[in-house]
Amino acid sequence: MEEAKKQNTSVIAFDALDYNTICSCIRGAEIARRPVIIMLYPGMREIISFRSFAAIVKDLAQKASVPVALHLDHCTNYELLMQAIEDGFTSVMADGSTLSYEDNVRFTRSVVQAAREKGVDVEGELGHVGQVAAGDVYTDERGFTLPEEAASFAEETGVTSLAVAIGSCHGMYKAEPKLALDRLQEIRRATGVPLVLHGGSGIPEDQLEKAFRMGINKFNVATEYVILYEQLQHTFYTEQYGKVSPFEKYKVVRSGLEEYIARKLQLCTIKV
Repeated sequence: MEEAKKQNTSVIAFDALDYNTICSCIRGAEIARRPVIIMLYPGMREIISFRSFAAIVKDLAQKASVPVALHLDHCTNYELLMQAIEDGFTSVMADGSTLSYEDNVRFTRSVVQAAREKGVDVEGELGHVGQVAAGDVYTDERGFTLPEEAASFAEETGVTSLAVAIGSCHGMYKAEPKLALDRLQEIRRATGVPLVLHGGSGIPEDQLEKAFRMGINKFNVATEYVILYEQLQHTFYTEQYGKVSPFEKYKVVRSGLEEYIARKLQLCTIKV
């Protein structure tokens, strides 16, 4: 993220949930010759444990020809964050965005202090990036990040990156989002840490390119990638089930995922 900040671009982070999605992220990054961040959403620990996820990412990263980073996505629970760190995560997100400003500072700072002892980076969030499915209104500027608060929050907590609310939302948009790029520029001028944009599924590429130049240094994608994974599996089973070896599924599914990752990573202008 620091390198992306220097080059006025963004690294891209994808939420994965198993070996197929992890492996495909890294292979797609190798095809694109771009760095990549592999994330796990805490709720996915019912599918794959923190320790197993971290071990798979680290094993594949050691063999990869491009830089690969490991990150725990939105986590609101201190004990769970500590468990992820203990299980091998080298970067975590302490999400206190639904708390009051003061409580968010206290929560995030406590995670930063504990993580720093382990050499682990911490992403915080100020302003709240909600969910389309929950009916959150992502066009309401009252929920956007305030530049002056972002500056004090970064200083008071010591976060290594900061997620900001500038008009994005998690999930699939019902109407095209309009990122508040002027607000983003103000936040960038006010803070010295890399900035993160959540809710990346469906934001038009022209807006993303501008956002990256104006201060976004980490860009999160989840919904698009997970939906594609489901679609590729569905297509294989409806068209190929019983006609070919079941092991053909992995080649077909991973190929589709790798193509998507490689194409998406073209938005990142860092080349390795």
